[in-house]
This record gives sequence, C-alpha cells and structure tokens, in this order.
Amino acid sequence: MTSTPSDELDVVEAWNGNASRWSKDVRAGYDKYRAYYTLPAYLEFMPSIHGRRVIDLGCGEGSNTRRFANLGAQVTGVDLSALMISLARVEEERDPLGIRYEIQSFSDLSMFADGSFDCALSTMALMDGPDFAAAMRAAYRVLVPGGTLCFSILHPCIMTPVFKWLQSEDGVYEGYRAGRYFDEEPFVERWHFSKRPDGERVEQFKVPRFPRTLSTYINAVSDAGFRITALDEPRPSEAAAQDHPWLARWREHAPLVLFVEASKI
Repeated sequence: MTSTPSDELDVVEAWNGNASRWSKDVRAGYDKYRAYYTLPAYLEFMPSIHGRRVIDLGCGEGSNTRRFANLGAQVTGVDLSALMISLARVEEERDPLGIRYEIQSFSDLSMFADGSFDCALSTMALMDGPDFAAAMRAAYRVLVPGGTLCFSILHPCIMTPVFKWLQSEDGVYEGYRAGRYFDEEPFVERWHFSKRPDGERVEQFKVPRFPRTLSTYINAVSDAGFRITALDEPRPSEAAAQDHPWLARWREHAPLVLFVEASKI
C-alpha cells in the first residue's frame, strides 16, 4: 500500500494487516477511548434496537456488533477485511449471539435486498472508506421506509489532516489547533493504542484516512434521501474525566467524535 490510499483494495490490504493485533488489543481492553468515551456516548445516542433487524457497517472484529446483539437486535455485520470477518465469526462460534457476518463493502451492500433492515449502525468506520456518498446510498436502499441510520465518525472539524494540542509551559492543555481542514487528500495514519501497558512497544497500525469537510458528510447523507434527525458532539462525562484525566482535554476543549442520526423518508 502506498502512502496515499486511493481505493478499497488499499483499505483491505491495511485492515487485513491490522486484523490480528487489532483484535487482540481491542479484546484486551487497550482501546480506552472506546471503553470510557465514544462507545458509552454512542449507546446513549443511538435509537432502541431491541427486536429490530440491524446492519453494522464496518463491523471489524465484531466487538461493538456483539454489544448490539446483546441489546436484543438481530444483527448482521459487514466489513471489507476477510481477516476481520474471520475473527468475528470465530467469536460467534465460541459465544453464539445469532450474528451473521459477511465480507462486503459498506459502499456496496449488493448482497442484501432492498428494505432488508430496520436500522443501520456504524461506529468509527465510515470515515475510513473512499466513497462515503455511495455508502449513504447503499444504506438508504437496504433500509425499510422509516428506517434509521446512526453513525459515529471522527469529528471532521477537529480531527483534520494537521492538528496539535496547545499546552502552557507547565503542561496544562489550553486549546486545540486544526489545519488543512479543506484538504480531502487521502493519507495513511500510523498509530497504536496509546493506553497499552507501560513499556510495551508494538508496530503501529496503518489506517487509510479519507478526510472530508462537515458539509461533504452532511450533504451526502441528505443527497442519499435521508432526513437528518439528530446530531451530537459528545463530551466525556465529568465522572469519566475525573477517573481518567487523559480524557479531560476532550471534555474541556474539543469533541473527538461526531454522531449523526437520520431517517429514511
């Protein structure tokens, strides 16, 4: 994969390469931001899914998919990475929840008939695909009339291609600087879970990014035919920020994520 991803083949290559250690790290609890910030906020924001047919777009190794199934939904998870889907299926065999996992692009969904689902969910995945507009059209097609789309993404106004926390001389976080907001050139971000055990060094994940402006995201949702019903820019709770001080800067200065809910008209 080059330093400038261009299509879904690059996404597949990256996530197949990330899959094994990603699943181990997530299941070991190293994704602290998900545990204490983004997922609790998303679960509070999303609609009730008990008894509903749900598709999880970009399900990865299935951690969040399993949470949705445990809420009483009939869940199907889709992901481009065959290795991620394989890991999700192994977990389903170990602890059956009735989840169906399929290797499928969330920008395609051609294996599913029109109106197959009551709700489409996606957690921190849609910003990592090259064709968001196609993903919105695909989601619209597979939902029943009145069906709900609910997704979370990195906040496009905050998590720009260039960003930096601003700190005082004594290390206090004072704000946030974002740059190149209008630059929608894809790139590969390299990182690892920052809350891994002290001293443990690992190779960084390679994650294709496809930055977009807020208007690009919102217009694509609307152009697909959806009516946007709610937006949220959640902060970590006061309790979470007190228990985990590394979350305080996200509570005080800037939202890490953007949530969107929309309804099929």
